[in-house]
Amino acid sequence: MQPRNMSMSGVVDLAAVKAAGEAKAKAEQARAESARTGGGGGVSPSSLVIDVDEAGFESDVLQRSTEVPVVIDFWAEWCEPCKQLGPLLERLAVEYNGRFVLAKVDVDANQMLMQQFGIQGIPAVFAVVAGQALPLFQGAAPESQIRQTLDQLIQVGEERFGLTGIVVDADAGEADSAPAEVPAGPYDALLEAAAQALDASDFDGAVQAYRNVLSEDPLNTEAKLGLAQAELLRRVADIDPQKVRAAAAEKPADPAAQMDAADLDLVGGHVEDAFGRLVETVRRTFGDDRDAVRVRLLELFEVIGPEDPRVAAARTALARVLF
Repeated sequence: MQPRNMSMSGVVDLAAVKAAGEAKAKAEQARAESARTGGGGGVSPSSLVIDVDEAGFESDVLQRSTEVPVVIDFWAEWCEPCKQLGPLLERLAVEYNGRFVLAKVDVDANQMLMQQFGIQGIPAVFAVVAGQALPLFQGAAPESQIRQTLDQLIQVGEERFGLTGIVVDADAGEADSAPAEVPAGPYDALLEAAAQALDASDFDGAVQAYRNVLSEDPLNTEAKLGLAQAELLRRVADIDPQKVRAAAAEKPADPAAQMDAADLDLVGGHVEDAFGRLVETVRRTFGDDRDAVRVRLLELFEVIGPEDPRVAAARTALARVLF
């Protein structure tokens, strides 16, 4: 499940780009030449992460996207989640070795680009493939989820547009400066173990691993998101969707039935339905029942992320029924 990921379905429907065949041939020729000569002729690893502004967007992003998928990280200095997501994306750009290029856009200095992409909250991550833009995800996300999204993006770029990436020469630019290593964070190993447990459907293990991080660092954004996702997946793992839907329809004022149905809504990608269902249940209930539903709604907000506009709208709706 990827509740925070925006739909990738638009990519497969993009019109064919004339430059795709030429880009594929060019990339394959460059890779063959690099293999024949034992390196050289490629870009330096530092070129895989670039700062982009409005003036250079055409050449740095749109034109480059005919050779390699370009992932755009919209960020700002004041954005705390951006400070966690940005270094992770930079590390992955180097690790993927030319399969995509990361373009970083400071929204404070590039308001027009922010408006053109319709961004309502940051961090926000988009991609441009063969000149076509598509949303990837918004807010902080676990590394495992980001990797899955990148793998899907790269696969679409290769299969639909022949974008096999660019050649990276590890020695290029080394005479001047060596690329700085991204230091591992104090909880990277624990977070990776939690993500692996989540991918393996070991939801109990993932929950415990994320809680271990939060016990030491209660404000860790990635751990909070991961814990909310793991707990949601654990709740829905053994339930019967048909029985849950039937119970919710028969008992509109039953808090437990509505919370189970809201979990299914969210797992299925029906975010607004999940939020609306629980807001309405809060309106119908009182006392401990109301508080239980309110807490569950706040937990689902964590799964989607506070920067998502759907969360903001649901918070406003919740405030109306509570006060």
